[in-house]
Amino acid sequence: MSVENSIQDIENEIIEEFELFDEWSAKYEYIIELGQKLPPLDEKYKVDENKIKGCQSSVWLNAYEKDGKVFFEADSDSTFVKGEIALLIRVLSDQKPEDVINAELKFIDVIGLRQHVAVTRANGLASMIKQMKIFALGFQTVNRKL
Repeated sequence: MSVENSIQDIENEIIEEFELFDEWSAKYEYIIELGQKLPPLDEKYKVDENKIKGCQSSVWLNAYEKDGKVFFEADSDSTFVKGEIALLIRVLSDQKPEDVINAELKFIDVIGLRQHVAVTRANGLASMIKQMKIFALGFQTVNRKL
């Protein structure tokens, strides 16, 4: 495994993992499992300004930058949503801000995530992605000023 995986490489890994499941219910369970493996978010980040607007469930997202890369950590009161954010973190964390901003995240449609969730969940997923890209844009802007 290379030290630095591109967003595309990670998306391809996820697509391969999801191809192992025949039924959507198995994929759903797998997403919940991924959420259960997500490290807990420090309580100090579970504040209103870190809460993602547009999600039916409560989702808190924190981002920080280290060595020119963006890192994300998150939590949710919904086990499924926690799995969704775990997938997004896996793909977008430890990447350069511009790569996060430009990520197309095609894996979401390939694995059937968007098609198999309620409209409110799909909107929440879009809100999580948007917030992650906003964080990355903020880090990119700060870096340009330095």
